[in-house]
Amino acid sequence: MGHSRAQKAATHDRLVSIAARRFREQGLEGLSVADLMNEAELTVGGFYKHFDSREALVREAMGVAMAESEARVEAWESLAEGIDAYLSPGHRDNPGDGCPIAALSCDVGRAVAETRTLFTERIERRLRSLEIGVTAPEGMAKRDGAIVTLSTLVGALTLARAVSDDGLSEEILETARVFLRETFAADQG
Repeated sequence: MGHSRAQKAATHDRLVSIAARRFREQGLEGLSVADLMNEAELTVGGFYKHFDSREALVREAMGVAMAESEARVEAWESLAEGIDAYLSPGHRDNPGDGCPIAALSCDVGRAVAETRTLFTERIERRLRSLEIGVTAPEGMAKRDGAIVTLSTLVGALTLARAVSDDGLSEEILETARVFLRETFAADQG
């Protein structure tokens, strides 16, 4: 007996959800089709009933991860709150639930053109969102402030995850947090 359309859609969504988490944890090359299907308790052959290619899965999972991240950003009461949440030990220690920009930027730089295009569109969207909340220093355009803010957030989180020294990791997060709050969110508390 075949699966209903609803069951197929639910399975598809579950595969994308698993992939979105695992890609953020392990990188785009860290999750094989076999690993994904094993985790979902499905056969490898079933993968192509849901996706035309692995790259199609990558793009869809990245889109879901970016949408989840965008929803968290939109829920921030202020940029200052967002800076604190983004540069927190909790975010650092949970990449599977965290920002796909920090988790996947290096991998996406080596990805196919369609994946890079999707990523670029989402970066533009994030910059527009940050531009609204940024208080740029005198003489700096809000767009420039948004670029510096996003770059500092992503860079600091990436470095804090990469170093083996817990004290240095905390220092990176705290230094970037103070800089961003004082420079781009000073009037937000």
